[in-house]
Amino acid sequence: MLSPTVPDPGEDFVQLTGFLPHAELWLKLESRNPAGSIKMKTAAAMIGAAERDGLLRPGAELIESTSGNLGVAMAAICAARGYRLTLVTDPNSNYRSVQQMRALGAEVVVIERRDENGGYLGSRISYITLRLATEPGLIWLNQYENPANVAAHRDGTAVEICERFGVPDWLFVGVGTSGTLMGCLEHFGTLATRPTVVAVDALGSVTFGGAPARRLIPGMGASRKPKIFGPGEYRRVLVSERDTIVACRRIASGYGLLVGGSTGTVVAAASAHGHRLPRGSRVLAISPDLGSAYLDTIYDDGWVATHYGDGLLQDLTRPAREPVREEPVKAGT
Repeated sequence: MLSPTVPDPGEDFVQLTGFLPHAELWLKLESRNPAGSIKMKTAAAMIGAAERDGLLRPGAELIESTSGNLGVAMAAICAARGYRLTLVTDPNSNYRSVQQMRALGAEVVVIERRDENGGYLGSRISYITLRLATEPGLIWLNQYENPANVAAHRDGTAVEICERFGVPDWLFVGVGTSGTLMGCLEHFGTLATRPTVVAVDALGSVTFGGAPARRLIPGMGASRKPKIFGPGEYRRVLVSERDTIVACRRIASGYGLLVGGSTGTVVAAASAHGHRLPRGSRVLAISPDLGSAYLDTIYDDGWVATHYGDGLLQDLTRPAREPVREEPVKAGT
């Protein structure tokens, strides 16, 4: 039986007591950022860098590709600073996230054509490229290539971990654009004591070089490798969407904490590692957002049964399976 730890309303770090057999599992709750996710750091860093470089002037018009959270964050900042914003997303984006983008004044374009890898990212970028070619004043900050994305987490997320939590023994980080991962690696690489970093991605994503497959849960994974993703001292783990859903549901029912899909994915990876972790290890998983945007998907029995079968809900009573693939990656590879 799980031993729940009730989150302190003012605390960013929450322990999931008893989740791992002989190690401490903590979540860093990034949902406490304005706009509700870790992507506020990315959006603020990219827009701030563009303003300092003189790229953005009053009334500027921006365009950006997003699966949800970055779009909400950028829409909030652009509304406050008077920039016009077009957000390019796809059918996998959560309906509530799209509603938030529009409520904040952004124009939202939903791309329904899949790319050659079966996802939507390539098609979203193709649309943006076409718009840029025909609208000279349009500005694309491009989260997949922008170094400010990495800097946001090198100078923000990783520093917060060290100052408020200390250096964990193990750090599990989800890979979407890979900005959080690369930023944390840069910061921890400067320290004498470093965590074992585990990069977690969704099965069907091509970022680690695996075969592409269709995915339904937004926020993690890509059908096109982000250019800011690179080598480093970390391990790679792929997690199925089935295990993501099981982890999300397990956290909700056992701890009273409604987490988003990316959080479920990193926790599923940590759970699968449980028997390998040295006794007494302090394990930290970065939780990008909470789960209110996933009520129509991950937390809806009908949606889960339709897409994954009735048997998936029975998996809630079984321990997480081994990750699909794991391999250490050394610097320079």
